[in-house]
Amino acid sequence: MSLILCIETGTNICSAALSHNGALLSLRESEEGRDHAQKLASFIDELFRENDIDAEELDAVAVGMGPGSYTGLRIGTSVAKGICYGADKPLIGISSLKSLAMAAVEDYNAGIIECGPIEEMLLCPMIDARRMEVYSAIYDSSGDELLPVAARIIDEDALCDFMPGKQMLIFGGGAFKCREVMKRQGLVYASVAPSARGMAALADYKFQNGEFEDVAYFEPFYLKEFVAGVSKKNMLAGK
Repeated sequence: MSLILCIETGTNICSAALSHNGALLSLRESEEGRDHAQKLASFIDELFRENDIDAEELDAVAVGMGPGSYTGLRIGTSVAKGICYGADKPLIGISSLKSLAMAAVEDYNAGIIECGPIEEMLLCPMIDARRMEVYSAIYDSSGDELLPVAARIIDEDALCDFMPGKQMLIFGGGAFKCREVMKRQGLVYASVAPSARGMAALADYKFQNGEFEDVAYFEPFYLKEFVAGVSKKNMLAGK
């Protein structure tokens, strides 16, 4: 038995869900891209009220560990750690790209994505990075990683040497960059957004196998170092 709070904040989407034994119970999310900290706290409160539970009744908290937005990942991790400390619950880290791939499989099984058969396709989730760059990996429909997570430059030849002849399903926030650049045969594009719903089965698997993070030392997988911008006010002041 597992009752797990799932949190995904690594992109402009703020998402929280409750799962029970790997199945989704309730979901809250917003694509507005602002105030993740405030929205996440509100979403979690709504989930608890809707299901008449509190943090003490959870079995674990799962958080999307990236790659993704530095600020977004920090917010999700901080909230998850706070709940784990306060309620004395274990923390589970989930690859944001892998959970995105599992969300795509769910959409295919629900008839939302038309492609396939998906068991014969390569799944390539993409999270938007800077300019013509994405965070990506390749999985099969079971969630096994075939090509590791990396920051990759998108051009017409991107990923063309990986298992040629296989159809590839490309989706996620970074996929829009590829449509006009990667046009070769065998590529199928779908609209699938990062969401806590894709974490449910993965979090349950890790819970059942005791794969927990050290709450004190856990850090998200940023993949890139955070680069702070210079404010226009300071630039004008010559600072």
